[in-house]
Amino acid sequence: MNALFRGASYGAVIITAILSTIAIGIWFERKFAGRMQSRLGPTIVGPVGLFQPLADVVKLLQKEDIVPRDADRSLFDLAPILATLFALGAAAVVPFSATAVTADLDIGVLWILAIGALMVIPTFMAGWASNNKFALLGGMRAVAQAVSYAVPLVLAVMVPVILSGTMQVSGIVQWQQQHHWVALWPVIPGLPAFVLFFLAMLAESNRIPFDIPEAESELVAGITTEYTGAKFTLFYMAEYVHTLVGSAVGASLFLGGWDGPFAPGLHWMVLKTLLLFAAVYWVRWSLLRFRSDQLMDLCWKWLTPIGVFLVLAAATWVQLMPGGR
Repeated sequence: MNALFRGASYGAVIITAILSTIAIGIWFERKFAGRMQSRLGPTIVGPVGLFQPLADVVKLLQKEDIVPRDADRSLFDLAPILATLFALGAAAVVPFSATAVTADLDIGVLWILAIGALMVIPTFMAGWASNNKFALLGGMRAVAQAVSYAVPLVLAVMVPVILSGTMQVSGIVQWQQQHHWVALWPVIPGLPAFVLFFLAMLAESNRIPFDIPEAESELVAGITTEYTGAKFTLFYMAEYVHTLVGSAVGASLFLGGWDGPFAPGLHWMVLKTLLLFAAVYWVRWSLLRFRSDQLMDLCWKWLTPIGVFLVLAAATWVQLMPGGR
């Protein structure tokens, strides 16, 4: 009972922290994009526009909940809720410090991959239930993208798993701590595996240049075309949560998690996660969207073969190098 209460308490704190970070992250992205495009971004609502995300939420919640006449009502309503739950679910096994973890599972990496793979279900569900051709096409694109980029994502994650010999996320962080290196070392295969993970994470969270499921220039708004008000807000929030949790996973598996010089702790994990989160914004506002064929070519012709090579290289390192694990 104590363990259950402790896990629930940590879970409530982590969810609150994630949602609060998302609110600030939305403001930061808009200011960041403004600077990159030589404009100001939000400036009016609150000091330097800090209350703009709150104003946006209030505005969206006041909007009418419109459901298309021929939509599948039950699936249409359920999709945004599932998207939010699945996005938050992966955070359950991410250790933000040596003690701050909701559920320190022995198969934590498998849990993250499984929950991440489930994100495609509400995405396609929304496209199908909307009874809209643009939304359906966006859902079909999302399925193709998720199935494709799950392969290099798994291969990239397998590198720190092989090097550390465990699927427990906290165990991988402790392995990096004990060896006084992050999983980026050895440079081969660690550093390329991190780059591979980062690219696959962008694709899994539908971030530019991998946002073809909701390409506004082609599909209006993709799967969210028919969504309004609170339901649209949930989809919008789920995308940011997925990106933030993915950044936390990357910080744990490749950048040493809470480990750091002088004083290991929660602050290092937060700093590394936010730096990766900001890097996602940098990529988004620097590159153009890929075409569907370019995206698939990149995955199957380049990233997947590279991922297979990196897994073999990690296994070779463990077997041949003294103290490799």
